[in-house]
Amino acid sequence: MASKFLYPVVAVVGIAAASGAAWWYQHRQPAASSADVAQGREAGPGATGGPARPVTVEASRVQIMKLSDDAQAVGSLRSRQGVMLRPEVSGRITQLNFRDGERVRKGQLLVQLDDQLPQAQVKQSQAELSIALANHKRNQELLAQNFVSQRSLDESAANLEVAQAKLALAQATAARLKIVAPFDGIAGIRNVNVGDYLKDGTDIVNLEDIDTVYVDYRLPERYQTQLRPGQKASVELDALPGRRFEAQVQAVDPLIDANGRSIGVRASIVNQKLQLRPGMFARVTTVFGVRDKARVIPEEAIVPQGGRQFVIRLVPGAEPDSLVSQRVEVKVGIRRPGQVEILEGLKEGDTVVTAGQQRLQRDGSPVKVLELSRPAS
Repeated sequence: MASKFLYPVVAVVGIAAASGAAWWYQHRQPAASSADVAQGREAGPGATGGPARPVTVEASRVQIMKLSDDAQAVGSLRSRQGVMLRPEVSGRITQLNFRDGERVRKGQLLVQLDDQLPQAQVKQSQAELSIALANHKRNQELLAQNFVSQRSLDESAANLEVAQAKLALAQATAARLKIVAPFDGIAGIRNVNVGDYLKDGTDIVNLEDIDTVYVDYRLPERYQTQLRPGQKASVELDALPGRRFEAQVQAVDPLIDANGRSIGVRASIVNQKLQLRPGMFARVTTVFGVRDKARVIPEEAIVPQGGRQFVIRLVPGAEPDSLVSQRVEVKVGIRRPGQVEILEGLKEGDTVVTAGQQRLQRDGSPVKVLELSRPAS
């Protein structure tokens, strides 16, 4: 009966003794050797009062380079002026005075619809105008001799105005059967032939002015305070790889798109060689400013903490040729792939840690630089 209580007691005592021995072993301090005592330091790495072992890190120096403050977007090219020619009235085509893809001039007659009836009405109106004009002159002469009344002269003047209006109406009706180029440009591919009967509004041919082309694109609304007419932009086209065209911002849309929270921008490109065509896909880089002496460090040197940005700068230590760590808050500017601009906190030539920051928990830690790299240019 006594053995039932003895075994659990012995087990508990044994476990307690083992736990105490393990705790003592983990927290015991090694005895200092006589040589260490003689030199005034305790044995063991990292002991209080002894020199700390340097932490091996990778570092890079602050470089000065030229950076541009810009934003990228995609857009499409469009003509400076473009129109689809359509007749205002129905009629049959009697003349086509252009060829597909041909350059035309402003005012050039491109399409003539059948105008025999309107021209006959013009001639009739001209004859009526001549009679009305002669009658009015005769009444003026007769009134001077008191052979007719003032009323007769007024009636002839009114008849003259009616005849003039009828002639103007007939000429306008005839003019609507002539389709002329509204501006200088290049004609597209026509959709009609001589003899076709067209209804009003039928597509005939497109006319494009592409001596200068526009590129329309959109940028996020956060750039709306930086955009202004006259800014430079760089345009690259998938259809012309390896080439870059310079554009100039012409207009900024005052309305921000509520769906995409973006703002429309239009820039112009000189197209004297006619290599650019409306509808091309474009990649646009809008330049807001250029900084010739920007301080740049590798992006991996930045240590974010609590909404602020820090770097670990290396400064000379107390020992000759030694380096120690110093945490510095910085203000960042333009970011590029693998690079970041420093606006405040560092100067040219400073050395910052790019790898191994997690092992530098406090300022003044001794550091050994394993590799000193340079930011990619």
